[in-house]
Amino acid sequence: MMHISELLTDSRVLHQVEAVSKKRVLELASQSLAADMDGLEADEIFSGLLNRERLGSTGIGDGVAIPHCRLAGCSHAIALLMTLKSPIDFDAIDGRPVDLLCCLLVPEDAATEHLQTLAGLAELFSQASLREAFRQAESSDALLQRIRQLAQAS
Repeated sequence: MMHISELLTDSRVLHQVEAVSKKRVLELASQSLAADMDGLEADEIFSGLLNRERLGSTGIGDGVAIPHCRLAGCSHAIALLMTLKSPIDFDAIDGRPVDLLCCLLVPEDAATEHLQTLAGLAELFSQASLREAFRQAESSDALLQRIRQLAQAS
């Protein structure tokens, strides 16, 4: 299973993003992911993420959501980590608004990898101390540093 630090790049860690709705957050995430990935269009990613949300919210509780989908044009797993300036309603399982998101894209045929990576992310975000550390990061760089420290520790 890949560690979250292997799925992220500097440009895919967004800090204190202004967004008013789930749809807007998914749009912003899609644009950032597309800008960083050859062969994938923002509307393709957005459509994939939105279709997955229609099956049930990816809000896993404690202010965290892990929007994800499998895409044909995606050659390897990638993620985007985003903290929001203000929490938004995400239809999360615990009803709490979300301010911490990790979007995940995986190749269409990578079902097993997809599930393992999702399970790993869910486990990671289930740690209160870690969520707090992410929320308190003062910049995108600081957020990425925390993730890299985490990778070295595990």
